[in-house]
Amino acid sequence: MNDVTVIILLREALMITLLVSSPVLVSGMVVGLIVSVFQTTTSIQEQTLTFVPKMIAIFLAIVLSAAWMIHMLVNYTQQLLMQISETGAI
Repeated sequence: MNDVTVIILLREALMITLLVSSPVLVSGMVVGLIVSVFQTTTSIQEQTLTFVPKMIAIFLAIVLSAAWMIHMLVNYTQQLLMQISETGAI
């Protein structure tokens, strides 16, 4: 195994990680932004007001995108195991 193969495998792993985590991160960020604007306009500085909506949004994002996340991870794992079997080692 050469350096190029390692770099390609690392790049693919990072891309899959970014893709799989993006629905959760984006939903948390959007809800956090909306709650921050609401808090700023109403001058309410309650800490639980930011935590609970983010938690609910992240939970919903996980529930709604879990099948896609699992599909992406299974496909990546299958491709990785096929590469291992073809080359004999990573």
